[in-house]
Amino acid sequence: MRNVFTILSSTAAAIAAAAATLVAPAPPTEAGRELVRAEFRVTSDPGVRIAVREVRPAGRPARPKPPVLLLHGARVPGVASFDLPVPGGSLAADLARAGHRVYVMDARGYGASTRPAELQRPPESSPPAVRSAAVVRDVTAVVEAITRRAGSGQVALLGWATGGHWLGQYAAAHPHRVSHLVLYNALYGPLDGHPTLGRGTDNEDPDHPGRFNAARYGAYRLSTAASLLPSWDSGIPVEDKSVWRDPAVVDAYVRGALASDPTSGSRQPASFRAPSGAMEDSFYLATGRQLWDASLVTARTLILRSEYDFWSRPGDADLLAEHLVHARSVRSVELAGATHYAHLDRAERGRGQFLAEVRDFLATP
Repeated sequence: MRNVFTILSSTAAAIAAAAATLVAPAPPTEAGRELVRAEFRVTSDPGVRIAVREVRPAGRPARPKPPVLLLHGARVPGVASFDLPVPGGSLAADLARAGHRVYVMDARGYGASTRPAELQRPPESSPPAVRSAAVVRDVTAVVEAITRRAGSGQVALLGWATGGHWLGQYAAAHPHRVSHLVLYNALYGPLDGHPTLGRGTDNEDPDHPGRFNAARYGAYRLSTAASLLPSWDSGIPVEDKSVWRDPAVVDAYVRGALASDPTSGSRQPASFRAPSGAMEDSFYLATGRQLWDASLVTARTLILRSEYDFWSRPGDADLLAEHLVHARSVRSVELAGATHYAHLDRAERGRGQFLAEVRDFLATP
């Protein structure tokens, strides 16, 4: 039976250090339950290799729990988003300590996965690279690998922002493979109007209203350390941002993002590449188009939206809940006082509620 609930419920130094030191973060040290990490790759399309990190509890759990796949958003890849080497910076470790085998992937064009040829050329020489259909093929390959590796016929999925859009599209196309689906601060549509992504913004082609401004982005965009934090800062309603987030997490996030691209240090200031296809998809989701149909999803679904999110809109969560007519169950939660980055904020600023909701949801058979 379908049930819907709504619950209301010193950065500058870090940037300078991150730009100067482009080394991959070491695996976190864990207090309490011992964890094991492993890296592997799977083939998606011919010539496309997708990087995956597995984080799992050591030994065999007393009661098997579903494996969980985490998918990043439009800019920062998987490890920097979900497995930072500092306390409070690894959602993957938190879920592994709860007994899950957790998998963190990089879509093509991101992190350690294959970068398309368009990302090797100047961005203006190619259209936006890596649209959602390509990422769904990558997810398909990774899910098949996880089911073999974990010995499970189904996988739980958690996608952040654009990652939620990508995983929702996958779950609609492959419902038999998905046991649980978490859509976290994700756009859905078909809603027109968005203050930062849609019509009237720099994302719209000034010569062709309603079209994405492909010329502005090209195949990919470059992000510096300094460009990573304004969207996070703007969601925190106090001047002292350290009240909301640990500076050590910020430092690790910035370092991890820059270290994800081996060419970062070749540019001044240091910068990493991210495909622009996700931004084109997001523009259309923000201007009234629906790129996948939630009525095709059959998995238990949890919709999480932060109160101070700048990406998704309240209407996205409402329409998702309305359209998930065949989902085994639906739960929609507003994370009170939380930002777009709730899983990286302090426990009392949204991370605690986020983790509790996800753990409880994944524990439901």
